[in-house]
Amino acid sequence: MNYEISVENIKCGGCAGTIIKKVNELDGVDNTEVEIEAGIVKVDGAEELREILLATLLKLGYPETGTAEGIAAAKAKAKSFVSCAVGRINADK
Repeated sequence: MNYEISVENIKCGGCAGTIIKKVNELDGVDNTEVEIEAGIVKVDGAEELREILLATLLKLGYPETGTAEGIAAAKAKAKSFVSCAVGRINADK
């Protein structure tokens, strides 16, 4: 099944690379695409994985749009900077 999740904090190809790598590691996910400018993660996989996927994205610093506020939003933004940097480093290898 294909579905889209609108997320926060996607800034570049490094962010997208990290998201794609980690989401594709989940059992039941066949493919992942990221629209950087729109902040959308497109997933081809089992719909019942949605909650696990949302938790994975939050852990990486890319919460579903509108779900993180205050300190949680600040933590997510900080995590996304780390994920972004890791994605950029991995892309350079």
